[in-house]
Amino acid sequence: MGEWNDTERQPRPRVAVSSCLLGDPVRFNGGHSRDRFVSGELDPHVDWVRVCPEMEIGLGAPRESLRLERSADGPRLVTRKTGTDLTGRMNALAAERALTLDVDGYVFKARSPSCGIHGIPIYAGDRVVDRGAMGVFAARVMDAHPLLPVEDEGRLNDALLRETFVERIFAYARLRALLESDWRPRDLIAFHSRHKMQLLAHDPASYHRAGQVVSRAGTASRDELAVAYAHAFRTALTRKASIGRNVNVLQHCMGMMKDHLDETRRADLAEVIDSYRAGEVALSVPATLLRHHARGEAAEYVRDQTYFAPYPRALRLRNHVPA
Repeated sequence: MGEWNDTERQPRPRVAVSSCLLGDPVRFNGGHSRDRFVSGELDPHVDWVRVCPEMEIGLGAPRESLRLERSADGPRLVTRKTGTDLTGRMNALAAERALTLDVDGYVFKARSPSCGIHGIPIYAGDRVVDRGAMGVFAARVMDAHPLLPVEDEGRLNDALLRETFVERIFAYARLRALLESDWRPRDLIAFHSRHKMQLLAHDPASYHRAGQVVSRAGTASRDELAVAYAHAFRTALTRKASIGRNVNVLQHCMGMMKDHLDETRRADLAEVIDSYRAGEVALSVPATLLRHHARGEAAEYVRDQTYFAPYPRALRLRNHVPA
């Protein structure tokens, strides 16, 4: 399952998205905010769940624009000109959506008083009194799903944030595919084994907690295992992979293959890993070289690790040099 190719069917992430980012004409002015990465590079690899909360509460497009206003009970979502308070309707929709939301990630519209996930201004009259709010709809959804991978299209322009988000939605999709299948304890064990290096790169403590759950496979109920493992797995991926933990994973994999590498290849790998540690090359360089040299039984285990192919190569991630 580690290798992405055309002959092996891979789970497609199911991702909720502010539909204007895919080109739907649902903005307040009747236009859209089509995003190049979301509607272009990522589009062939995911199944979108389109959401436009403004349209779903009946505002239509075009419509009066909205803003957040300060109140004693927290930010209120109101129309800019007429001052109509839409907070209750938007909160009710968000609560309903949160109950039925079954996705592997969510891409929200940036700077939206409904969907923005950071930096939304709050007004008192004509004066901005706070610039750190979240959109009303997004805040309710994120509060109900704290482990859900969430970004906005603006933050996805950052190479590291984009890579992290995409890695998580594909990992979540693999987990969802497993848990929706007629899985057996051996399938959970195999899944955890394939994800070992990926989880260690993010959070070794959560990896070990997930392993403790797996150790109960065959004794605990399937439902209990599914809930406990999913929480540990998703929690691990909330912590960003660091350069140091990536280096540890690369060195560990190289050590597993030491009997199948001659002195020259070992030296080459060690040098490239050190170059990655020093911020001279992207992670894709040592990872690709390591898999290229994979041979023998131990190397087969390395090749099957999702760490080396966490998403389709066509997305061209992991190619940025760490800061």
